Amino acid sequence: MIKFMPILLAILYGLAMYRFSAWRTAKELDAKSTELADGKLKILMDQMAAALELPRIRVYIYEVDPVNGLAAPDGRIFITRGFYNKFRAGEVTDTEMASVIAHEMGHVALGHSRRRMIDFSGQNALRTALAMVLGRFIPGVGVWLAGMLTTLLAARLSRSDEYEADAYAAALLTKAGIGVEPQISLFEKLERLTQQNAGTAPAWLLSHPKTQDRIAALKALEAKWIAPR
Repeated sequence: MIKFMPILLAILYGLAMYRFSAWRTAKELDAKSTELADGKLKILMDQMAAALELPRIRVYIYEVDPVNGLAAPDGRIFITRGFYNKFRAGEVTDTEMASVIAHEMGHVALGHSRRRMIDFSGQNALRTALAMVLGRFIPGVGVWLAGMLTTLLAARLSRSDEYEADAYAAALLTKAGIGVEPQISLFEKLERLTQQNAGTAPAWLLSHPKTQDRIAALKALEAKWIAPR
């Protein structure tokens, strides 16, 4: 029984972290967000809602500066103030913003947003358990190795989620009559908008797929859908 104690402690730690993370995330979003009210975006959101046979789609503005979209574990969709400001300044089009909303809706519909919270807790638990076990056999290196392994696992899961959400958004945008071109054009702008550069890090170390890989996947989907039958 004693030899399984590190694993048991890690599981309990993971459960506690999940509860705390979910509570903290909801509290942060409630305190710093208001519902989006934009006439141009509402037209596109209504088109997507009709395609899904929903009465409406609610989107919220999250009052932070980084350019990003967010699907909360409770199913709410958020666009950051920084992203919305890019739209208001004309750097992002209304259809490109609609593609962001569709992408985040994909994360919700496919269960990614809730699972990511669980995954985060599970990864912390796994990291703790591995560090305890490996630390006994490889003192000094075990903790570092445990961290590296769980980081690689998290990156792989995140990349898979992004491809799935991209595909969901592409299908929704096509059904709504908007098409996939706004997704592609936004991806081409994204690196400049976020002022981030992945450098030479290998794709399998990144939490998001490479931009060109995402564009290629979307073009492959589009070609498949319009191919003669």
